[in-house]
Amino acid sequence: MTEDEWRDAGVLWDYHHLRHELRACAAGIGLGSHDPGVAAEAARLYHAGLVPVLVFSGATTPTTYGRFPRGEAVHYREHARSLGVPESAILVEPTAVNTGQNIDRSRALLERAGITAGPVLLISKPYMERRAYATCRQVWPGAEPVCASEPASLADYARRIGDPRLITDMMVGDVQRILEYPRRGFAISQPVPDSVLGAWRRLIRAGFTSRLLAPP
Repeated sequence: MTEDEWRDAGVLWDYHHLRHELRACAAGIGLGSHDPGVAAEAARLYHAGLVPVLVFSGATTPTTYGRFPRGEAVHYREHARSLGVPESAILVEPTAVNTGQNIDRSRALLERAGITAGPVLLISKPYMERRAYATCRQVWPGAEPVCASEPASLADYARRIGDPRLITDMMVGDVQRILEYPRRGFAISQPVPDSVLGAWRRLIRAGFTSRLLAPP
């Protein structure tokens, strides 16, 4: 990536972070993805006493099959168990294939466990915080979403994942979803500053398009 592309990626990275002040919540929901860091961060927050129970949600998708062939939620549970989270504190939702399903099906699972509303800790990839929040506000109006992710810089995160272009592609795709999903009824609307729109359009012109829904 060029210096200009990396600078624009940093603009999107900052935008996707909500920087919520973390607080005790009724439950934590680890949103399935290709990144095992979500499960690690969920385990850290559990051990910090912020949640009494964790839900890991996610099926197998074309993006994650190679890494998590038995499903994202199942592998997340195993990773959290290896980090000392007791089995009794973990619920698994193994069928969701998108963020709306992650949250809605986790909500149903928590309701069966007697947790119906209140503050919920959404644990996601760092660049997915804003979309997770907007989705939760739409599909679970009674919840009070607090967003959390691995505390890392873009450079450190890209180094751990090992594919800065993929991360940038996904951030570009998430901006499009933030713009488009409210029109489809999938999420509440979010403000998108001109600086973010400019960086997003430049990255699209530079070819970071593999995660776009369709040409904007």
